[in-house]
Parts: sequence; structure tokens; C-alpha cells
Amino acid sequence: MLKFIFMILFSFMLLFYKNIYWMVQNLLFFITFLFMLNVFSMNYFMSISYYFGIDMISYGLILLSLFICSLMLMASESIIRFNNYINLFLFMILFLLFMLILTFSSMSMFMFYLFFESSLIPTLFLILGWGYQPERLQAGMYLLFYTLLASLPLLIGIFYIKMISFSMNFVVLSLFINYNLNYLYLCLIFAFLVKMPMFLVHLWLPKAHVEAPVSGSMILAGVLLKLGGYGLLRMFSILQISGMKYNFIWISISLIGGVLVSLICLWQMDLKSLIAYSSVAHMGIVLGGLMTMTYWGLNGSYTLMIAHGLCSSGLFCLANISYERMSSRSLLINKGMLNFMPSLSLWWFLLCSSNMAAPPTLNLLGEISLMNSIISWSWLTMIMLSLLSFFSAAYTLYLFAYSQHGKVYSGNMFFFISNIREYLLLMLHWLPLNLLILKSNLCMLWI
Repeated sequence: MLKFIFMILFSFMLLFYKNIYWMVQNLLFFITFLFMLNVFSMNYFMSISYYFGIDMISYGLILLSLFICSLMLMASESIIRFNNYINLFLFMILFLLFMLILTFSSMSMFMFYLFFESSLIPTLFLILGWGYQPERLQAGMYLLFYTLLASLPLLIGIFYIKMISFSMNFVVLSLFINYNLNYLYLCLIFAFLVKMPMFLVHLWLPKAHVEAPVSGSMILAGVLLKLGGYGLLRMFSILQISGMKYNFIWISISLIGGVLVSLICLWQMDLKSLIAYSSVAHMGIVLGGLMTMTYWGLNGSYTLMIAHGLCSSGLFCLANISYERMSSRSLLINKGMLNFMPSLSLWWFLLCSSNMAAPPTLNLLGEISLMNSIISWSWLTMIMLSLLSFFSAAYTLYLFAYSQHGKVYSGNMFFFISNIREYLLLMLHWLPLNLLILKSNLCMLWI
């Protein structure tokens, strides 16, 4: 594992050169493909070195982080066009990628906490430094305080576990699943519920997405929301007894919240805001399935996390492509795109259909697994799940129909036809999303 960590670390040296942007992007793609080859030699825990190692849960999420960070650089061409602190921007993305890889490969609970919190810093700088509007300061404060307030109890919980078990290693702790940590249960999972984000603590996410540049939105939707799911997957190996008592609370909030957020999506007029709220609805069902603590639930939540990372990131790219042409994210202005960019409408259709879990996407596999696990947990959940599925299709069709059909807005427009970079960017989101289902046993956890 250390070889990949050092590859990222030494790539910081490139930032002392000028005109290095595309070189760094190609290097990240190269590291992604090198990492991809590792799956053939995968044991349960691979490449254990000092405090770092990868199992199948980490593998998919590290690969997703590398891939999304490569695509972030491809999407952010406007940074080069306006000469907007290019090397500082590259530094932030490399630093964020470095922290994410360390987070997902940490075997110690304290190291995981340390890097989990550190990934907040470059994200905050991306929003504050390269955001579009003055409201980005408020969005940054929301992000900072929500995350910090929720994660301080987690630190106390980790130290308490160290005190009673004399270890902070995930593998060692998972052998002692008889902890009855009722009073620590909330402390240990609340930080991850905020990061997911669960309904009621989700307000920071739409604000952060709307104010972030395209790269910030891509990494937020693609990887940072998955930190919460990954943390819960790790924590529930030691919280099984408490989880069986109290998990019904979070499943209820997630499913009811998912339906309410889907309704909120239907009256959004901002492209990015609509996609951000749809992320909250999808993460609600992921959280519900994960909290059932069944094999189907864990597999489904992991699969949908990977699928949502690719799909949501692609939708944010599309929203940014429209924003660059129209200088607005309003659905009232972004109408009738089919008239002058029909080939881009195809990508809107493909990614919107992925977002509503149409076959043959990986989203479908994840949602079927999650529905299986949640309904087997309690048949009453069928009511909320059916509403969630219906409204999910409704707001996705609303997004597609409203942005592609209708009369073209006749205000000040700066049209230039899409270039190959944008089509390649969208294809790299959509292709893995639909090809991974052919080898879907890779997305199933080896538990």
C-alpha cells in the first residue's frame, strides 16, 4: 500500500514547475490503472504495511477516489483558461486525494479519525478559493461546523475503546463484538451520520454543492459522502449489540427523510441544488440498508455508494457544462438544450436514467439489494420505499425534461459546441457505471 501513498506524495514535487496541469492529470490516471491491477492479487487484507492495508471495502473506495480526482482535473479546464492559481488548485486536489487514500487504508481507528477530519481542510479551501459566489463563506462555515461538532464525540469514543480493549486496530477490535456500548453508540456513529448525510443533519450539503466549483462538487458527491458509509461499515463490526437495539431509529429517519427530500427536489429551480438533494435521498436508502446489518444490506449499500459516486459526479459535470454556456444554473434559463446541443442531451438522458436506477446500471443492483434487506427487516418499510422509488423517478424525469425540452431562453448566451474533452469526461463516468454490473461480484463485499 505504501507504494501508492509514496507515488502521490512525490507527485507534489511536480507542482514547482509551470504548465504541469495535464501532466498531473495523466499521472493520476496512470496511478489509477496501476491500482486497478491489484485486484487480481487480492486477499482479505492485502499490502499490510505499518498502519495501512486494504481489504475489499477499502479497495473500491480508494479506486473511486483516484478515478474521481483524475476526472476532477479533466473537468476543471476553466482554472487553466482564467489562469486561476493553477498550482495551488493542483496542490489542494493532490492533498485531498492523499488524505482520502490514507483514510480508506488506515487500520488504526485513531489514524482513521485523523485523516477523516483532515480531508475537510482541502475541501473547505476548494469551496472558499474557487467557488462562484460570496455565499461560499456561509457554505464553508456550515460544512466546517457541522463536521467538527459531530466528530468530537467520536474522538472521545475512540479513546474510550482504547482504554477498555488496549487496541485501536479494526481487525483486532472486530474480534470483540460483545461490547455493549449503549452510551457510546451515538458518539461513535453520529459523525458518520452527518457525513453521509442523514436527513435532519443534511443542510450543509446542498449549500456546499451550490457554492463549490465543479471539482468541489464532484469530490463531495463522489467520495466525501462515502466516508460516512465507510466509517459505519467499520464501526458496526464492534457495535452489533447496540445496533440491534437502536438502529430502527436511523432506518425510520432515513426512509421518511428520503421521501421528504425527494419532494424537496421537485420544487428546486437550481440544477446543482436538485442534484445535491437527490444525493441526500440516495444516501438515505444506503444508510437504511446499512443499518439493517444484513449481508444483503451491507453489499447493497457498498454497491450503491460506488454507483452513486460515479453517477452523481457525472451529473455535476453536466450541470457545469450547461453553466459554462448559459452563465446560470437556473432551470428556467437552462431550457431547450436539445435544440442546440443534441449530442449532450444523450449524456443527460444516460446519466439521468442511471440516477433513477434503470438497467443495466450498477445503481439498479444496489437498490434491489437494499430494498431486499430493508423489506426483510420490516414489511412496513414497503410504503416508504415505494414512495421513494416513485419520487426518485419523478424528480429525475423533471430534471431531464425541464432542462432538455421547451423553448430556448433568448437572453445573453455564450454558445460554443461541446468539445471532445467533455464527451470523454462524461463517457468515463458512464462506462464504468454500466460495465461494473457485468462483474458485479467485485462490488460484493467478501465478508
